Amino acid sequence: MAGRIYTRTGDDGTTGLFGGGRVRKDALRVEAYGEVDELNALLGVVLCQPLPEELARELRRISNWLFVVGADLATPLRSAATVPRIAPAHVRWLEQRIDYYEGRLPELKHFVLPGGHPTAALLHLARTVCRRAERAIVRAAAHEELNAELVRFANRLSDYLFVAARWVNHVFGVEEVPWTAAEPPEQG
Repeated sequence: MAGRIYTRTGDDGTTGLFGGGRVRKDALRVEAYGEVDELNALLGVVLCQPLPEELARELRRISNWLFVVGADLATPLRSAATVPRIAPAHVRWLEQRIDYYEGRLPELKHFVLPGGHPTAALLHLARTVCRRAERAIVRAAAHEELNAELVRFANRLSDYLFVAARWVNHVFGVEEVPWTAAEPPEQG
């Protein structure tokens, strides 16, 4: 990559899409890939924490796929540009990994509070950022044609991140805290 990081082309509040064309920086598809970028940055923070190596390898793979999600969102479906796209195989892989971890975890019989081991807490945070990205993708898809696999991928990824957080707590021997309906504070 040669040249400067700045181009000045976005100084008017627009950004370029792959395959040509410019849109406002607050366009729904731009919002969606911005949320995905934030999720990917958060996964970078997670990858700096103690992790089981198998999970670290998977998160690095997912981090690469999030660049595919961004490219997919930044490229209109009818564009002549050729970019990698999220496919059903990505979703199936996430489902297989979810099933793998769930098969090794205690059965979930109640809601659990986010937290536990610091790495698990960060994975819970990544799950919520993923849900926000999913909502942004759904909003964008309601207004323009997007790859339908993007919503499925984001939905499944948030499930994966939840199970990954549980797995980290399990591996590091940290008990999950069950949610209980809190009593209102006493008047006084």
